[in-house]
Amino acid sequence: MTNFLSVSNVVPVSHKALPLVFHSNYSIPFPAGHRFPMHKFRLLAETLRELGILTDENEHQPAPLSLTTLMQAHDKGYVQRFIRGELTAQEIKNIGLPWSEWLVERTLRAVSGTILTSELALQHGLACHLAGGTHHAHPSHGAGFCIFNDLAVAALALVNSGKAKKILILDCDVHQGDGTVAFFQDRTDIIPVSWHCEENYPSVKQTKGINIAIPKGADDECYLSILQNTLPSLLAEYQPDFIFYDAGVDVHKDDRLGYVNLTDSGVLARDRYMIGTCIEQGLPVACVIGGGYDRQEERVAWRHSLLHQAAAQVWEENSLSSS
Repeated sequence: MTNFLSVSNVVPVSHKALPLVFHSNYSIPFPAGHRFPMHKFRLLAETLRELGILTDENEHQPAPLSLTTLMQAHDKGYVQRFIRGELTAQEIKNIGLPWSEWLVERTLRAVSGTILTSELALQHGLACHLAGGTHHAHPSHGAGFCIFNDLAVAALALVNSGKAKKILILDCDVHQGDGTVAFFQDRTDIIPVSWHCEENYPSVKQTKGINIAIPKGADDECYLSILQNTLPSLLAEYQPDFIFYDAGVDVHKDDRLGYVNLTDSGVLARDRYMIGTCIEQGLPVACVIGGGYDRQEERVAWRHSLLHQAAAQVWEENSLSSS
């Protein structure tokens, strides 16, 4: 395994604590036994506080989302029908989450959180969300527990405001970010890259974007070698000035929906490599947690915390190297 950072080359980030974005409404009242682990966001925040990574000093809370910003990405009619509770039964089934006013608040707040994470990353070099990565949502419909595509909304907001000119969305969730590709398949300024298990949801994959297959059953060594053989050349070829990183933990060997066999150590090494490689090249990185599924929500919350642990390690190494 390669070194994650060449300390002599590191571009300084802020000396303040790593910015983290969270809101208490990310976990909402939800039907008991539902397949989606809605309490993992609250449990993730609790875990990070216990680790000393999330504190009052570095916690940032997103404001309510601008619907104008949301509708710059998503179909206006779809947005309005979701907010009003007018989706069809089939649309709700495809999303897989029961509609409620709580769900509307939670969904809008989480998209706002990814936008805030991107703004903090621009300011400080690196920032992490305690939610986000809803990459199955398409412009005019939701799917796979995803209602609005926070990555697409935030990326378009950066480009439309002139804050970024070329964005790479690096998606390491075990499932293809098919919705993200649907937004950007004809654009050259926002480029989705998806490392995903081919033998997994969605059954019909998008063919555009950059798709890199992860073999079913891949272990830590196999997975990391694929990243190390592809990420540097992608950064060199496309020359982005901003990175979104979707760190789904459904690649974990104990995930219910994964089919890939990473350990905790493998997930941590993946995240350190992805973040560290981008930071080393002076690229601002905004991280989201992506998917992770386990009936014991404490376990999936811990796996998600590996992203923030890795980011905190990279942050500290950069701060020390620039002092």
